[in-house]
Amino acid sequence: MIESPTLSREQSVHAPVPVVESVAVEAGLVESLAVPSKLKDYYEATKPRMNYLVVVTTVVGYYIASAVAGRTLADWMLVHAIVGTALTAAGASVFNQVIERRHDTQMRRTRNRPFAAGRLSPFEGYAFASLLGVSGVAWLALLVNPLTATLGALTLLLYVLIYTPLKRMSPLCTVIGAIPGAIPPLMGVTAIDDAVTPLGWSLFAILFVWQMPHFFALALMYQDDYAGAGYRMLPGCRHGLVRTRVQIVAYSMALLPISFWPIWTSGASWGYGVVATILGLGFLVAAYQCVRSSDRASQRRLFLYSIAYLPLLLAALMIDQ
Repeated sequence: MIESPTLSREQSVHAPVPVVESVAVEAGLVESLAVPSKLKDYYEATKPRMNYLVVVTTVVGYYIASAVAGRTLADWMLVHAIVGTALTAAGASVFNQVIERRHDTQMRRTRNRPFAAGRLSPFEGYAFASLLGVSGVAWLALLVNPLTATLGALTLLLYVLIYTPLKRMSPLCTVIGAIPGAIPPLMGVTAIDDAVTPLGWSLFAILFVWQMPHFFALALMYQDDYAGAGYRMLPGCRHGLVRTRVQIVAYSMALLPISFWPIWTSGASWGYGVVATILGLGFLVAAYQCVRSSDRASQRRLFLYSIAYLPLLLAALMIDQ
């Protein structure tokens, strides 16, 4: 053990003032650095990368609905829809992490989250999540419309009260969790139309079906972690690996025809249809390789392809408008 240097009694009496000042400066520096660190933890608790997808899909729904309705994007409604949706989704993410903090300590990829690591207390988390969730729903209700606010509240409640506890009870959690994940583009449409339209349902369907092979690939990659933390993901259940592979292929096959739905609901051209076909066939190839080889590399390829697939498909749909 290396001991830290100490001053003798005589040295300490005659210690020069600059030493004392430097200690004070260092203490102040440590204290000042602690504030940004705390703020960073609050920020990370909102799962910004996941909520970036929420915001993007909301914008996609808003943009396409605007194009169909012949409206311009140059108004404040889009900003209000983004802010309200982002706040609501952030609140759901914080609630989720507070509730799962003890289970997150059992998983390598989540054990350093702010609540699991103890850098933020449960009280701080519940207060922050409540502030975000209430502010988001209120923002949507007052500055967008009540229907969009209702969908935002539904997203929050499904994610926190049903999906989060169900993860430790049933593999159906993935299906239930895909519902709030697919609502944001529908909220983008309702912000314009103030109604649940076929266009909104088509975007909801694409997001819902896409999430299934996306998350099943992730569940396969981290099945030991999930099982060790007490999460009931499909790969860890009875005949789970076979059932997971079957569902990966089934949902990947379903994604191809469902991706054509916007052709009839938004007036998208068959040029978009060609792009959707190419991307969908690529998805099927990645899914087939994943279930055929059943190694981590193929699972990761499917996961990464799914991440690339969605923005490319939505970008093609937006460009086509």
